[in-house]
Amino acid sequence: MIRFLIRRILLGIFVMWMVTVMVFGIFFVGPGPGDVARRIAGKDATPQTVQLIMERLHLNQSLFVQYWDFVKQLVWHHNLGYSYYHQEPVSTVLKAAFPITFSLAIGSAVIWLVLGVFSGVVSAVRRGSIWDRLATILALFFYSMPTFVLGLLLLYAFSYQFALHGIHLFPGQGYVYFTASPVKWFESLVLPWITLALISAATYTRLTRGSLLEVLGEDYIRTARSKGLTERRVIYRHGLRSALTPVVSQFGIDVGTLLGGAIITEQVFGMPGLGYTAVNSIEQQDLPVIIGIVIIATAAVVVANIVVDLLYAVLDPRVRLH
Repeated sequence: MIRFLIRRILLGIFVMWMVTVMVFGIFFVGPGPGDVARRIAGKDATPQTVQLIMERLHLNQSLFVQYWDFVKQLVWHHNLGYSYYHQEPVSTVLKAAFPITFSLAIGSAVIWLVLGVFSGVVSAVRRGSIWDRLATILALFFYSMPTFVLGLLLLYAFSYQFALHGIHLFPGQGYVYFTASPVKWFESLVLPWITLALISAATYTRLTRGSLLEVLGEDYIRTARSKGLTERRVIYRHGLRSALTPVVSQFGIDVGTLLGGAIITEQVFGMPGLGYTAVNSIEQQDLPVIIGIVIIATAAVVVANIVVDLLYAVLDPRVRLH
């Protein structure tokens, strides 16, 4: 287990290094030093600011020196750069945006995992029944629905229509930090959570159903039944644990990706998370913030995949990590 964990961490570090090389190559190598400085400074920058950036980032020196300074600032000083558009460090911009995306991602992930796995199990256990057909229809319906359409429908039904009748349970847009008001924080996240959960749960319903049906046909399941174990124990103790392996794989990818920013959902609900910030940074040509979000999103995916690999051995005793 330890050897496997070390290999996965080293592989994750290698992936992060490759991303830094690609980011550096895209944003620093292609354009000339003056163009890079002007991009980082923003479209309204003065010549003095451009010159200052060239000196701070050593853009007049060799690419090796520039890259080494880029990595050194990132790894040793945790410095993602300075946003001249916001007039503050990139880390400050991301510290304000990341809790929003994290709250949105974790809350919706818990809902869609519980909802998707539960409906998938019911659909597999009662294969061919009305519950199976209903779960299949709902999964197909929500899987086919664009995120922004569902989000706008929920806003119209539970925010606008409720407000017309004097009920103000759900705010239309915006985000309230947990430290400011836990109740308002929860209210501001309910509709975004439901939006992401319903869209994503559809995938997990189909994935859980197919995986569990396959596992229930295995020889060791028939052996467990022949020993007189109850059907509930056979399904949940032996079948579901093995069937959850592909579900966990998908869950790790989805959560890792979502932590990089739920762009559409954040735009619909006016939540200034990483996705919202990324879109605005592209429009504003705020290059340092874009680079910072790319690195944060990559780190989230890498960490999520390492955790998923470790969960394999916990869920499925047939899996051995070497």
